[in-house]
Amino acid sequence: MTISCWKPTVEGGDGDVKGKVDGLLWYKDLGNHLYGEFSMAVIQANSSLEDRSQLESGPMSSDYLGPQGTFIGVYDGHGGTAASQFVNDNLFSNFKSFTAEDQGISEKVIKRAFSATDDDFLSLVKKQWQNKPQIASAGTCCLAGIICNGMLYIANAGDSRAVLGRVRRGTRETLAVQLSTEHNVNIETERDDVRSKHPYDSQIVVMKHSVWRVKGIIQVSRSIGDAYLKKAEFNREPHLCF
Repeated sequence: MTISCWKPTVEGGDGDVKGKVDGLLWYKDLGNHLYGEFSMAVIQANSSLEDRSQLESGPMSSDYLGPQGTFIGVYDGHGGTAASQFVNDNLFSNFKSFTAEDQGISEKVIKRAFSATDDDFLSLVKKQWQNKPQIASAGTCCLAGIICNGMLYIANAGDSRAVLGRVRRGTRETLAVQLSTEHNVNIETERDDVRSKHPYDSQIVVMKHSVWRVKGIIQVSRSIGDAYLKKAEFNREPHLCF
């Protein structure tokens, strides 16, 4: 889920933070940050935008004594905005807490931040499910990149993709280098992995409308949220209290 793979070299300060809208396209030039120049763009594919994204630059630990860096998060939500918004509000703070606890950034720290954020959201679902049963079907892919101490860390849960643009010396040709692996049951290896983890469920992966889906419902095989697929208690009608 987590790898370190690139050493950036550019440093800078604050930049333009104004966003612009062009039809369904939203884009924002962020200028210079701690480890380079950044911009963001979002194209709205659905009537309601369920995705969230964030960029944080500065202290990477909650005690402000740890390393300085830049954190980028892309959260591709589905079933509403509850999960993607929750991750946008909580993943980075969880990451900073574990960075402070371990006194540094590591694969272990990033995995703990992902797991804690998922656990916290499932706890929220449990509290709100009786009155808001739809929250149990909210989930989000989670793709994060952290640049710190000359290293880029990539963490992914879901089928978003991180791509590095690398300029080849001499020809100046730009190459696209894939940095993450998608978790989608349309990929045979991921389908086999899901089946191996659920050997007694013959319906764990089903072909529906010519597409492989988990339980015949969703293509993504790893996510934050989707409580109704993770916990049997949410895979039914809630009790009504009068």
